[in-house]
Amino acid sequence: MDAWNPYAKDCPSRQLLDRIGDRWTALVLGTLEDGPLRFSEVARRIEGISQKMLTQTLRALERDGLVTRTVYAEVPPRVVYELSDLGRSLREPLRALETWATTHMPDVLEARQQADAA
Repeated sequence: MDAWNPYAKDCPSRQLLDRIGDRWTALVLGTLEDGPLRFSEVARRIEGISQKMLTQTLRALERDGLVTRTVYAEVPPRVVYELSDLGRSLREPLRALETWATTHMPDVLEARQQADAA
């Protein structure tokens, strides 16, 4: 749709692409593909993510409608996160990017070595 032009500086689609392309989004969405998970389970599966960044990422993904947060009235309260239908629809293109990255990593490493040697 021409109305959503990510090359226009004020277009909301640019903000969405920024969200999708940030450091943690693809990893959080990939982790949640395994089903509803508690915060601590997501944190355990993504090495190197801080509690603060995971919290911020989950909140942003929830705001964008990609993740749902469910609070269960238990003692103590149980909170789980899972992909929404919209979030699940994003997994296919993200999976393609993950496959590309893992397939072409040797080529990228070689290009880096050549660039660093020059």
